[in-house]
Amino acid sequence: MAETTRAEAGCGGPSDVPERGYSYGTRLRDGVRAYRMIVAMWIRSTMAYRASFAMMAVGNFLATGLDFVAILLMFSRVDTLGGYALPEIALLYGLSSISFGLADLAIGSMDRLGRRVRDGTLDTLLVRPAPVLAQVAADRFGLRRLGRVLQGGLVLGYALATVDVDWTPGRLLLMPVMVVSGALIFCAVFVGGAAFQFVAQDASEVQNAFTYGGTTLLQYPPTVFGRELVRGVTFVLPLAFVNWVPAAYVLGRPYPLDLPGWMAFMSPLVAVGCCALAGLAWRAGLRTYRSTGS
Repeated sequence: MAETTRAEAGCGGPSDVPERGYSYGTRLRDGVRAYRMIVAMWIRSTMAYRASFAMMAVGNFLATGLDFVAILLMFSRVDTLGGYALPEIALLYGLSSISFGLADLAIGSMDRLGRRVRDGTLDTLLVRPAPVLAQVAADRFGLRRLGRVLQGGLVLGYALATVDVDWTPGRLLLMPVMVVSGALIFCAVFVGGAAFQFVAQDASEVQNAFTYGGTTLLQYPPTVFGRELVRGVTFVLPLAFVNWVPAAYVLGRPYPLDLPGWMAFMSPLVAVGCCALAGLAWRAGLRTYRSTGS
């Protein structure tokens, strides 16, 4: 009886599947509004303790910076890594860190979904008059994650100041396109991983392997990895379009897997495709949810 009541109240129904006469545009507007309100609430909560926020943001900045310190230590012993000089790797690192940092800031809380599925607290989101995806994405919004974005931005600034590149209009335009497209690709990975947790229920570490692990992978040039791994992150989970493929055009480097040159400009289309597939996976996952029965 409880399960029937939940379904009538919106479990996998009105919360995420449009009713007749309720357009996708309206649902998108409602989702953005709900997300914005929840985020504003968490920001107000965070800024109530400004000293604590400052310390956590600085800690996040320093912790993520250790990755680049490791790269600097490598270059204290070698001149190139996989044929790439330090400024070139700094460019890859900065692009990957900013893209992932923006996605982590926006919807990094998606990895908490498995816990909500296990303890049944997802039910409270299903009966609210707002899309579940917007609620889960904005839950516990962590403004401290700006530290990663800032750290990546500083490394990218260093790379742009030192890398030897002929900055044509096409290369300049591709830089912001890479950041936005990369952030959307990582957002799609977050949502797809959360959808998988509807089935696995305890798969946050599996999701982290593709999100946090993916950004670490992209901080290094593709030439240091095996061909099969590069093929996997190009054609299966297309993380290579975050920076490897478009950055090859910017740096004048050979494309991974000898891809054609026009692939460097495909990042926006790849991002849209990934988001569409992640949305379908989310709807399919939500429809399988049956609550804990408690």
